[in-house]
Amino acid sequence: MTLADLISNRRTAIAKRWYQLILESYHPDTSRFMVQEGDRFLNPVGYTFTQAIESILDELLEGSDTENLTQSLSNIVKIRAVQDFSPSKAISPVFLLKRAVREELGPEILEQAGIGDLQEFDSRVDRVALLAFDIYMQCKQKIFDIRVNEASKRSAILLDKINRIFGYQEGDADLEDSASDHVSRGSAR
Repeated sequence: MTLADLISNRRTAIAKRWYQLILESYHPDTSRFMVQEGDRFLNPVGYTFTQAIESILDELLEGSDTENLTQSLSNIVKIRAVQDFSPSKAISPVFLLKRAVREELGPEILEQAGIGDLQEFDSRVDRVALLAFDIYMQCKQKIFDIRVNEASKRSAILLDKINRIFGYQEGDADLEDSASDHVSRGSAR
């Protein structure tokens, strides 16, 4: 029997254990809520995680749809990228799958599947983790870009207000020097 067969036979238990391991990275109150609240609208994070976990597990076993794997992984990583996790903690759920499989299957892995199958599975999980890191970095870059754009917009609005207060027109040569002089004189009063 292959490891994929063993995992398929215990897929539900492995998915549940994987979800529990992921929840351990959250505050106990959050974990409890995510376990108890099954409504997808009241608990969108928990719902997203459970859907993504099942899809990722299926894709690791079947390995047929890279786009589906990427989307499911992205759903988890995007959530964790906006939460207060370090990069390693944000992608750690991927590695927790190895632990979930080992905990659920125990000695059956080596007895029935063998070390070669286990190493191959670990290698696939590691590749998924690398993909998760790429997704995480894209998310962080997008968050950074959004923050920079918002700061630029706020600066432009503030500069526009200063220009209106001091009566400057667009294209005034000494705009910045004059504005800073007015601000300095204003703060000295």
